[in-house]
Amino acid sequence: MSLGDALKPHLPFLRRYARALTGSQAHGDNFVRATLEAIVAAPDDFPRDVDPRLGLYRTFHAIWSSANIEEQAGDTGDGAASIAQARLSRITPLSRQALLLTAMEGFSPEDAAYLIDATPAEVETLVAEAIAEIERQTRADVLIIEDEPIIAMDIETIVRDLGHNVTGVAVTRDEAVQQAMDNRPGLVLADIQLADDSSGIDAVKDILGEFTVPVIFITAFPERLLTGERPEPTFLITKPFQPSTVKAAIAQALFFDAATVPA
Repeated sequence: MSLGDALKPHLPFLRRYARALTGSQAHGDNFVRATLEAIVAAPDDFPRDVDPRLGLYRTFHAIWSSANIEEQAGDTGDGAASIAQARLSRITPLSRQALLLTAMEGFSPEDAAYLIDATPAEVETLVAEAIAEIERQTRADVLIIEDEPIIAMDIETIVRDLGHNVTGVAVTRDEAVQQAMDNRPGLVLADIQLADDSSGIDAVKDILGEFTVPVIFITAFPERLLTGERPEPTFLITKPFQPSTVKAAIAQALFFDAATVPA
């Protein structure tokens, strides 16, 4: 099997991770593109002694770390200083990287340690730090768009356990839009397929047409939304999900919403 064929199944999930890490579809995809360009330019440098997925994420992290170091070492003139500082405020801390790698991407502490040049013990400490930070996070009003009662109940429990307030649970597109207009949320968690065969994506588009709000999509098939063929979500949760995955996604979405800066 060629290297390209080995990496292809993992690309949608790397794109998901990159977007969660950067808080932006465009920025995340740019990092993934740079990663692939680096692999094509120097295929012999690709790690061959590990699983292809690990090697792909390892290469991505090398690009990510290099870019952030360059950002910190950039021009610090009067005009540039404030812009650089604003951009630096959006760099995802190492603790959140460790949490996303383990909770969202499903890597073991050992694999995450390999990816971020740490020890497994350090990864566990970083994850604990990220969770503690999440628990200190400012409360948000959350709208849940989910037509499966049990899943909606699980999500609501997770959201409330994080200290956030649930403004409502909608099961159709029209209901979701109406609830959002009646009680403007600070975060939306949306399923894709809704009760009346309407689309959670369409519901979110309607809501975003009225005001800006961070959105997390929940789907059993994230790769179907990460095709590059249409506008795509920044934050994706895969069904069936673990509570830690939802917590990580919520924390990251709110992290960037609270630190909106010039691109």
